[in-house]
Formats: sequence, C-alpha cells, structure tokens
Amino acid sequence: MKKTPRLTKEEKVKAKQEKAAAKKESSSGTTPRWVQVRLLPIFVRVIIVLVLAAGCLLLGLMVGYGVIGDGNPQDALKKETWTHIMDIVTKDTE
Repeated sequence: MKKTPRLTKEEKVKAKQEKAAAKKESSSGTTPRWVQVRLLPIFVRVIIVLVLAAGCLLLGLMVGYGVIGDGNPQDALKKETWTHIMDIVTKDTE
C-alpha cells in the first residue's frame, strides 16, 4: 500500500487559499460557467413520444389485422371494422 505524503500546516493553508481564490474567481463572472441549454423543451419531447406511441399503435393494428389476421391492413383503420368487432365482443348470448 502506498502512503501519501502528509502536508504541512503551511501547505494546507496555501491549498485552502488557492481553492478559495479559484472559487471566488469562478463566481465573480470572469470565467464563463457551463450552462446546459435544452435543444428540445420537455413539452416538445412529451408530444414527440405521444406521436410515436400513436404511430406504433396504428402500425401494430395494421400488422395484426392485415398480416396475422389475413385481412386488408387498411381495413383496421375503418370505423365499420371496429363496430363489427365491438358487436361480436358485446353480443348477448340468449
């Protein structure tokens, strides 16, 4: 195990003074501070995620209905298809 050299009191005081001077210099505005600027605001990101989710939903409907279900993929987007499906699901069994 390597031992680190111990600092004398004078060296410790000098290091503290240098650290305080560097902190004072950075807060005085002489050196520019790094500021993160968002290219896309949060609400734009939320809108993008919602649009992508809706697109994935539509694409999944078309693939499921057209490819897996052997129908026309564009029929998955028609209202008549969904009313027919809802009629089958909510059909009374008398």
